[in-house]
Amino acid sequence: MHYTHEHRQMQQTLRRYIDEHINPRVDEWEAAEIAPLHEIFKGLGALGLLGLNKPEAYGGAGLDYSWAMAMAETLGHVSCGGIPMAIGVQTDMCTPALARFGSDELRREFLAPAIAGEQVGCIGVSEPVAGSDVAGIRSVARKDGGDYVISGQKMWITNSLQADWMCMLVNTGDGPAHRNKSLVMVPMDRPGIEKAGKIRKIGMHSSDTGLIHFDEVRVPQRYRIGEEGQGFVYQMQQFQEERLWCAASALVPMEDCIAQTIGWAQERRLFGATLADQQWVQFKLAELQTEVEALRALTYRACDLYLAGQDVLQLASMAKLKAGRLTREVADTCLQFWGGMGFTLENRVSRLYRDGRLASIGGGADEVMLGILAKTMGIAKRPPR
Repeated sequence: MHYTHEHRQMQQTLRRYIDEHINPRVDEWEAAEIAPLHEIFKGLGALGLLGLNKPEAYGGAGLDYSWAMAMAETLGHVSCGGIPMAIGVQTDMCTPALARFGSDELRREFLAPAIAGEQVGCIGVSEPVAGSDVAGIRSVARKDGGDYVISGQKMWITNSLQADWMCMLVNTGDGPAHRNKSLVMVPMDRPGIEKAGKIRKIGMHSSDTGLIHFDEVRVPQRYRIGEEGQGFVYQMQQFQEERLWCAASALVPMEDCIAQTIGWAQERRLFGATLADQQWVQFKLAELQTEVEALRALTYRACDLYLAGQDVLQLASMAKLKAGRLTREVADTCLQFWGGMGFTLENRVSRLYRDGRLASIGGGADEVMLGILAKTMGIAKRPPR
């Protein structure tokens, strides 16, 4: 994948918005444990940045997926993990299936305002009893006349405390677990929806995460995305974009962490020399930078194949796995070099240490990625469908 001059111009526009409107307030939002998503998204929407690869008919730019990758990578300049994740949910997690399979009516009602930044979306997959095991979700949508009546719970839902709607995975039949699910658009102001609680986390503080209860919530069946029973398939396709986004968005934070640690090491004196004079420190930082570049190459290759219309389940899973593990290694190693300073809340390295830990859990845990790889390599058997 190669970024053109036009890609770079978009990245510069986004970088200016980050520097002027997001980073100056990140510490405030981290302390409040929530950020004003409608305000942030309205600004991004006005710049045309929330629908780069979405159809022009609904306000998008109609560009290819490389633009989504360029945006994800640039979001790494935000000085925390929570805000980029909130934006990524809007652009690459709760809207891909809607844009690809939703009816024209559905896209005009939900996708267009999401692209404009007028509405905040969230993706409802995880539940108290089903996280990485997507097939195990228990939320049910039964038919009643022309409606679905939805009951169940969704947990760990990013953006949900501010969301205007949820793209919700629910069971709509009694068949096999991989063929009885549908994606349904659910406005979050419907009777029967209870935002039961804000989940506090060790990191990603500026990102709101909720537990949501659904008690006999009615939505019209026309709010279903695509065909009934195809929700699991659609969600797996959304996961490919989510996992590529995760890998791309991890690159700059790791590079910044390494660069900041180099600056610290060149100033920090001990035993008559600087920390940077220690050959082991030099070699370790050089090794980490090499690993980041290797991840970038893997992510770009996966994007190239995705642009060519190929299934990138294996490469996206590899990139997601590598991004999570490498973020942990970079943050942990650099924090160690900072010593006591690295253990303070104000330190940017310690923030990556906390925020970056989620990369090995959210969107499919490391073990799920390894399971997918084992199946795509022919080592493990695929489940019956």
